Amino acid sequence: MRRYVAALLATATTAITAGSVLAQPPSIIEDFKPSALNQPGQQYPQVNSQGYVRFRIAAPDAKAVHMSLGLGGQGGTAMTKGDDGAWTGTTAGALDQGFHYYHLTVDGGTFNDPGTLNFYGSTRWESGIEIPAQDADFYAVKDVPHGQVQQILFASPSTATTRRAYVYTPPGYEKNVSARYPVLYLQHGWGEDETAWANQGHANLIMDNLIASGSTRPFIIVMTYGMTNDVKPGAPGGLASFDIKPFQTVLLNELIPYVDGHFRTRADARHRAMAGLSMGGFETKLIASANPDKFAYIGLFSGGTYSLDDVNKIPGFKEKAKLVFVSFGSRELDNPRRGAPPGMPPSDPRANAAALKDAGFNSVFYVSPNTAHEFLSWRRSLREFAPLLFRD
Repeated sequence: MRRYVAALLATATTAITAGSVLAQPPSIIEDFKPSALNQPGQQYPQVNSQGYVRFRIAAPDAKAVHMSLGLGGQGGTAMTKGDDGAWTGTTAGALDQGFHYYHLTVDGGTFNDPGTLNFYGSTRWESGIEIPAQDADFYAVKDVPHGQVQQILFASPSTATTRRAYVYTPPGYEKNVSARYPVLYLQHGWGEDETAWANQGHANLIMDNLIASGSTRPFIIVMTYGMTNDVKPGAPGGLASFDIKPFQTVLLNELIPYVDGHFRTRADARHRAMAGLSMGGFETKLIASANPDKFAYIGLFSGGTYSLDDVNKIPGFKEKAKLVFVSFGSRELDNPRRGAPPGMPPSDPRANAAALKDAGFNSVFYVSPNTAHEFLSWRRSLREFAPLLFRD
């Protein structure tokens, strides 16, 4: 997935490349099993207990095959052709636990792996691989009551289109017809779309498990497409030229009224939250900061930080904001820019969060251990964020 600023690109590229060099070390344990994301009946790709991945592609007429992980292929694995015409390769390093995008380069062309499922990531459908996480239980499918994820289509006069969103309703929503629910508007990252949080992020399963354990209040989640501007990573200006107004109009004037009109919501700021990962966090900060009368709970997942100076410039923010939540993967914090917005100097998110807390804000800072700019960081962030919402 292409990230919304060069600093975040550098962070994630470093993490991916470290586990994706060309030579196969001799210490690999040969206990490979098919990935959990494989197409039905497909044996490859495979993952072993250490987090190494082995790929096998049937391309007998190909001259060169390379597996590329993540951000446009900065890290990957060269593959070797066997006598049977199949190309195989094993990552030289263990990958971080959690979800990763990848694709194949075959004789210069870009293709997906036919052995695995596809996920919308780099402004295209990419192959996906899941490295089993030690703490995967919080997003596992369990024998608990499950909510529903449904597609909605809503009119958008501002863009002259009909737009799509996905809505998670918690268990019991259909039966408890007199109950009304708070709403979290949850945004994807750059190059992704409204399918990301349910597919790659397992947001619905995280919520089901939290609700079943009594850890969070049931609420609705709305996920929609935030790429209203044709701004490409690496283009002149990058996100420095990003105009939030078109998406803000869609969200505030079109989507929220539709959701409040078609679902049993509690339609006030004290029962409305906004959060997002990466670019979605960038959007959240811009929109929620400008509209404290719309959102009382704010979450930035690897999507920037709030300084005391930021919030002091927003009239009424201290009185209206019920929660400011900021999170990063631990490997992201090793990068000196720490995901600063484009054109801005580095800022220490941990120090910023502490300063907000000292100033009387409900400020929470979370670090996902041993992860970078990737979905396990954001799954864990949602797990930590959700129980803090709507605690009135």
